[in-house]
Amino acid sequence: MTALQLHDHGGDGPPLLLLHGAGRSSADWAAVVPHLTQGHRVLAVDLPGHGRSAPAASWDLATVCADLDDTLAAEGGREAEVSLVGHSLGGMVASVYAGTRPERVASVVNLDGFGWGRPDQYVGVPAEEAARRLAEIGAMSRASAGARMPAGYLAGQVDHSVALGIPAALAEAVCRASARELPHGEWQLLPELPGAVEMLDAMDGLDLFSAFRRVRCPLLLVRAQERVGPMPGLEWLGDLLDAYGKGLERDLAELAAQRPNVTVEGIAAGHAMLLQAPERVAGLVLDFIGRAVVRH
Repeated sequence: MTALQLHDHGGDGPPLLLLHGAGRSSADWAAVVPHLTQGHRVLAVDLPGHGRSAPAASWDLATVCADLDDTLAAEGGREAEVSLVGHSLGGMVASVYAGTRPERVASVVNLDGFGWGRPDQYVGVPAEEAARRLAEIGAMSRASAGARMPAGYLAGQVDHSVALGIPAALAEAVCRASARELPHGEWQLLPELPGAVEMLDAMDGLDLFSAFRRVRCPLLLVRAQERVGPMPGLEWLGDLLDAYGKGLERDLAELAAQRPNVTVEGIAAGHAMLLQAPERVAGLVLDFIGRAVVRH
């Protein structure tokens, strides 16, 4: 049995399991949880190698889903249907879990868990150029995966978060929870190697829309609508993500037209929506799950 670190926030009602993004932790849900516990028993996990969970023996999605089985069983929740709410990587995991365990899941909310997509999804960008940029992004991600960061890392992350409208105290708390402090003030990013690279490989290898099509329960797909700001050395990234957003919007609309269980919505926030707009996120989740109970 490989039970993950689970945080039981209490609450009354059907179980709601929260899954965080890559390189993050269950602490990311801190500002969202208080809005959810009036109608649900709210549980949040640290995914393998993240937060306080042990590193994964193998960071592949099938193993992670088995870990979720063990975690729910340890909580005595094997028999009850659970609603899954995942952000970023957590949304991908939730979608895969629901598609492979239809009898276990009442509904799924995927909050901006769309990865980098395929080269043909970048509207107006030649496929060769999109593939080159995706390879560049992948190389940068792997170069920083599981890295040790200098003593100024925490302060820099807090400053960046505050610029996005995130309260400084919340930004510091979630940053501390998603890394491990080392001697001399340095920081170890989580998950550590080799799990961090295995995780990125699992994300890149997932056929996401096939995963969505396997989900039979009500599925809400939420896109962040706030544009990514300029980043030094990556001035092209904003335009590239705009191109991906157009292709993603097109493909999600087609999916929703084909699948009556699929709903697509946008949210006026960036990818860091759990920290930027916790009340809006909670409102979307509660409204959808409330409607899903009737449909399901």
